[in-house]
Amino acid sequence: MTAMQTRFDRPDRALQRDLRTLVRFIEVYCHDHHGPARQWPTVSLQTHDLHRLAGHDLHLCPECRKLLQHALVKRSTCPMDPKPACKRCPRHCYAPVYRRQIRQVMRHSGRALVLRGRIDYLWHLLF
Repeated sequence: MTAMQTRFDRPDRALQRDLRTLVRFIEVYCHDHHGPARQWPTVSLQTHDLHRLAGHDLHLCPECRKLLQHALVKRSTCPMDPKPACKRCPRHCYAPVYRRQIRQVMRHSGRALVLRGRIDYLWHLLF
């Protein structure tokens, strides 16, 4: 593998990691705040393969489904290279309503996952 190939592979891995994290955080938040997942229909988006990102069928309430779609599109099309943490980004691309919601989701889910033993999510809680 050449140095050029390696350089272009990294952003894809970072993007996929960020997308999986978004899916997981929104899923945890929705389950904790809006009830059991089985009561909501399976989420499918034309823009992303959610089954591959989540590792299972994803069930979210309509509000969290909209937030997830907005977050995945914004993260996938982020013009910043390298991608900074959204809270430190000089150019906010989230709509104000979704920005407030994603802050709540990150705050809740980061703590919840760390308390459930997911130390790897501590990075997202702190940064």
